[in-house]
Amino acid sequence: MKGTTWKSYMKEHMSLYIFVCVLFVMGIVFGTVTVNALSLEQKQEMMQYLSSFFNSINDGSLNLESNNVFISVLMMHLKWILLIWLFGLSIIGVPLLLILDFLKGVMIGFTVGYLAGQMSWKGILFALVSVAPQNIVVVPMLIVCSVSAISFAMYLVKNRFLNSRGNMMQPLVKFSSVAVISCLIVTFVSLYEGFVSPYLMRWVTPMLNSL
Repeated sequence: MKGTTWKSYMKEHMSLYIFVCVLFVMGIVFGTVTVNALSLEQKQEMMQYLSSFFNSINDGSLNLESNNVFISVLMMHLKWILLIWLFGLSIIGVPLLLILDFLKGVMIGFTVGYLAGQMSWKGILFALVSVAPQNIVVVPMLIVCSVSAISFAMYLVKNRFLNSRGNMMQPLVKFSSVAVISCLIVTFVSLYEGFVSPYLMRWVTPMLNSL
């Protein structure tokens, strides 16, 4: 029964998943290309900032206290999910939701693209420690949450404009349940970012001091 339900769900939403994934990948590509569009002066300024950042981590002057990092990243993730949920509650919010997904891809693409392009294998190593682990979980979760939001918005269109008077409560509960589960997931991800990631960055940064 569960297998049939899962197959039915994927069949119904596959096109949305493909669309959101393609949009996200386009964001990554755009972010990567944007790195090449930076002027030499901008690249030098960013490299100086990164060098200062790595030195601050290495000498312990940068505040990477676990509790502070945990709360900061948790609030960021929760705000992102809240925006997706709010945009999904209104039909006009769907374009803004899609912009959010695109921007998430841009942020990841630009960060990884810059680190890899300017620092070669050292940048890739730092990205694997500081960017990749949490996004392996966060990105699929945001995609699922986004598809759920778009699906609910489409249900609103059908219910309001196509004279199909269905039960609004059940789809809303399902959509909100996805958002709540996403909040729980990002809580665990934030624990990793707050209590594990800083130690990994401290371990990696001595290898980057030869910038």
